[in-house]
Amino acid sequence: MEPAQHIDAIRRESDALVAAAEQAGLGARVPSCPDWDVADLLAHVGMVQRWAAGIVERRATEPDRPSDADRPEDPTALGGWVRSGAARLVAVCAATPPDTVMWTFPGPGPAGFWFRRQAHEVAMHRVDAQLAAGVAPAIDGDLAADGIDEFFDVIAPFRLRDRLVGDGETVHLHRTDGDGEWLVRLTADGPQVERAHAKGDVAARGSASDLLLTLRGRLDGTTLETFGDIAVLDRLVDRSRL
Repeated sequence: MEPAQHIDAIRRESDALVAAAEQAGLGARVPSCPDWDVADLLAHVGMVQRWAAGIVERRATEPDRPSDADRPEDPTALGGWVRSGAARLVAVCAATPPDTVMWTFPGPGPAGFWFRRQAHEVAMHRVDAQLAAGVAPAIDGDLAADGIDEFFDVIAPFRLRDRLVGDGETVHLHRTDGDGEWLVRLTADGPQVERAHAKGDVAARGSASDLLLTLRGRLDGTTLETFGDIAVLDRLVDRSRL
């Protein structure tokens, strides 16, 4: 996906998140984040989007700590607070050339890293809000396919390297609503991923959205067509939870 598409996704998904939160109600529990209610979810997104906007705006060379110092005391104002934070993030990203170098999780990298990371961050939390509202979630197919790539490019090596290990077991993920295949090999040094058609110990077929949401623990995998050693897929999904 192009940087402009990631910025548009931040705008679109932030609006959808607030709408789903309003539908669910601030006190509703978030089943995919069991320690949170919807108010906690909104507070988290509002804080993270402001933190990311600050990094991009300052061209930060090192991280600072996220702060919710300006979080409204009135929980009913959280939706507006998220909207204003999202608008600032979108404006800052749109004004920043995507190849501008700054701090990223792996080290110095392009600003486009943050456009992409924040698009997927808010899309996943929009899904969380919809689950709290009892709405069946889905993510746009191309955004979801990019989300699978981003999970293995960024989240897995940065936060899950020590958990996504194995003895060479393989999982083949096959997108059925467009181009996209991934062969994930669990090694002692972490996951190795190829975008290729290949036979794995287990194969899972489904839409990009269903594949991503299963991988990220938002769906239970029953919408996928599976073949082979299901225990290997279950292990990958269980160890991918954050």
